[in-house]
Amino acid sequence: MSARKQPVSRPQGVQRRDKTALKIAKYFEAMIKVDASDLHLKSGLPPHMRIHTKIRSLSAPALSNEQITAMVEELMTEQERAFFSEHGNVDLAYELPDSDRFRVNLYLQRGKAAVAVRRVTRDIPDFESLHLPPIIEKIANLRQGLILVSGPTGSGKSTTIASMIEYINQRRRCHILTLEDPIEYLYESKKALINQREIGLDVPDFQSALKYLVREDPDVVQVGDLRDHDTFHATMQVAETGHMVFATVHASGAAQTIGRMLDLFEVESRHRIRQLLCFNLAAIISQRLLLSVAKGVSRVPATEVLVMSPDVRKFISEDRDTELVDAMRSHELEGMHTFATNLCELIETGMVHPEAAYAVAPNPDELRMLVKGISTSRVGLRSDSRSLDFRAGPKE
Repeated sequence: MSARKQPVSRPQGVQRRDKTALKIAKYFEAMIKVDASDLHLKSGLPPHMRIHTKIRSLSAPALSNEQITAMVEELMTEQERAFFSEHGNVDLAYELPDSDRFRVNLYLQRGKAAVAVRRVTRDIPDFESLHLPPIIEKIANLRQGLILVSGPTGSGKSTTIASMIEYINQRRRCHILTLEDPIEYLYESKKALINQREIGLDVPDFQSALKYLVREDPDVVQVGDLRDHDTFHATMQVAETGHMVFATVHASGAAQTIGRMLDLFEVESRHRIRQLLCFNLAAIISQRLLLSVAKGVSRVPATEVLVMSPDVRKFISEDRDTELVDAMRSHELEGMHTFATNLCELIETGMVHPEAAYAVAPNPDELRMLVKGISTSRVGLRSDSRSLDFRAGPKE
């Protein structure tokens, strides 16, 4: 009787050979030329690229399953081929010399190979070029606490975090440690010392990386998406020890981000998790990307920003998440704001078409009232929240 097949672990720590003349590289170069964010290869169809949010077919011959497989196999090690054979998908990374980085996912669909590639530019944009609100700079100047950036897939969460990491890198003498799956932006140490660990290459999983994190003397930590209670718990422990921690969450707004965190735990544990959030959460930045109608701007983020204040802590502690919107409205002069307020501003400044804003607004009627200059109701606002809990130290 043959020996039972052992599961193939995720590939890690493998040195790859030189890949400067791979067949798939011509598609990566084409992505840069047309400013595409994504590439899709599917058997029987020509290549497709996402250019300024829209999927477009290239004027090229259809690719066969054999052609796609041959191209991607040039990227893979033997360990990665074994992993793909067992699991039906594998993540890879590729970097053009002195140019952009590409995240490659090879997967099976209907028994044939398909490829999805995300392009990540080497240049890290600043807050102004990303059209982020001024309060983001204040948040980046914090010295401790958990900062969550939430939004759907493709909403620019990773880019927003990268811009804040780079802001710190240029201004603070500290140690920044990132845990990424995979690494998306490559940082160059400036005032800060930056180390980047890739899950699956440098460390087996997030839990292992977080377990030994405090021994690595970080001041600022970036983790990936908070998808399970173990990763969330470990991340909170890092924040509790006085570190500044960035993480992403798939959620549609600030209040929904709190709910998403609680959904990771059993009902009987949620009160305790609320208390952890009250003490360790510093800010939530929610965003969605919209097509822009302004000249020279392709996309612009619509944002909602929640920063911890006395009433915000009280609402979270007492399971009054629906009142967080009121808290954001009451602090608009300090920079907190709702999606409705920000969408109204984007309309008034000519950045987005009104219909595009209404399509993503959580409450289109509220947005229409704001555009017309009608103040929305603020019933239930508290008067005990006169200051935001910004605890940034002096700039270095």
